[in-house]
Amino acid sequence: MPPATPQFRRGPISAVSEKATAERIINTRSWTERLFSFRLTRPAAFRFEPGQFARLGIASASGGIIWRAYSMVSASHDEHLEFFSIVVPDGAFTTRLAKLGAGDTLHLEKRAYGYLTTGRFVGGQDLWLLASGTGVAPFLSILHDPQVWQQYDNIVLAYSVREMRDLAYRDEITALASHELFASDGHKLRFVPVVTRERVPGTLDRRLTTLIAEGLLEDHIGLRLDPERARILVCGNPQMLDDLRDVLSARGLRPDRGKSPGNFAFENYW
Repeated sequence: MPPATPQFRRGPISAVSEKATAERIINTRSWTERLFSFRLTRPAAFRFEPGQFARLGIASASGGIIWRAYSMVSASHDEHLEFFSIVVPDGAFTTRLAKLGAGDTLHLEKRAYGYLTTGRFVGGQDLWLLASGTGVAPFLSILHDPQVWQQYDNIVLAYSVREMRDLAYRDEITALASHELFASDGHKLRFVPVVTRERVPGTLDRRLTTLIAEGLLEDHIGLRLDPERARILVCGNPQMLDDLRDVLSARGLRPDRGKSPGNFAFENYW
């Protein structure tokens, strides 16, 4: 997912080969006029943990490279790399990216980044994945990891968007429970789509912060945010992250900070 603000660094194309490879777009998929996904070729040496992000580069009009962080949607074992993006109005990166198609080239830094991974947690029986918009991307990768399905007793994905048409990957998420790799543990997944600006049957319509603060999400799925059991990953817009940090702390849940194990962690590359 791209950062919320147009912060980026530029660099000369001549320096790219030292830290990045040139990869080809395999295909693109349009969800709405603003939301799209794309797949890149994957170098054999590129490794990542589900939940991590890559840095992608695109040529600028001035001849340099503009870089952005994007979480992987694809499974860590896939032969391709898939990403999910929103077009930022007048954005230096995404307006160019949206015009690319199969056969076009992007630069990919040679290593993955980030700590929004389940491996960071100590213990825990219930995994809560809280996403808004394109923040669902790293959780799609996590949900393709068989170890996650084996490790946790319950897996909750609460995915919030403004309108129903923005609920990308909904069918793919629903199908995970019957996937041959996870079918024996399919009952563990509790997928909760949240649509805040429409009333849609089968979805909740309050903001994630409200759903957590008032216990409505827990009531809906019949599972409590128990500090002894819950491990929570959050990815989305910066305001939601700030609000949820306060809400979760007020519920007696602690941030996970390296040597100080806790309950929740947020993606912070925005």
